[in-house]
Amino acid sequence: MAQVKLLGFWYSPFSHRVEWALKIKGVEYEYTEEDRNNKSSLLLESNPVHKKVPVLIHNGKPICESLVILEYIDETFEGPSILPKDPYDRALARFWAKFLDDKVTAVVKTFLRKGEEQEKAKEEVCEMLKVLDNEFKDNKKLFVADNFGLADMAANLVGLWLGVFQEASGVVLVTSEKFSNFCAWRDEYINCTQVKKYLPPRRDELLAFYQARVQAIASK
Repeated sequence: MAQVKLLGFWYSPFSHRVEWALKIKGVEYEYTEEDRNNKSSLLLESNPVHKKVPVLIHNGKPICESLVILEYIDETFEGPSILPKDPYDRALARFWAKFLDDKVTAVVKTFLRKGEEQEKAKEEVCEMLKVLDNEFKDNKKLFVADNFGLADMAANLVGLWLGVFQEASGVVLVTSEKFSNFCAWRDEYINCTQVKKYLPPRRDELLAFYQARVQAIASK
């Protein structure tokens, strides 16, 4: 049997995307929890460019970046498809996944920074929310047709973590008054059977972790 290892953080949406894909495919894997303040030699050797998780190691070969890993898993292992078979739908899935990933820095700065840097990030996140609010009009539940896959996995950042960041920091951007379609989608997303069992079961611990980070930043 091929040997599969995953290096990650339990509180990272990007690590959870990869675990999600592996579980959907039915792939057995060994998970190693990394310490962000004391990264292992295996992590540093496996991802010398960015030195961050997640890293998937398959037969001794490392693959980095969560979206790249998801496509690798889809192409390498049998099981339900993560990307649609139709070329156009596949392109759409990649578009939305990249759109969401391109907003990661702005999301982090909005909730974990202060001052001008935070204000600029807030503007970018609000623009993202406007786009998503429009995308989810007409009660749309998935990014690409009826196929749950890559883009929906990438959406865990906004589906769950965005709410956790907001609650932990006290910075409120997402309200049903401003973004009713997005909020309706989010509520269905986190309670959807296809989603719920693959999201972190310890939301209280996740919230406590980010509250501690917010407090640590504020005290500096």
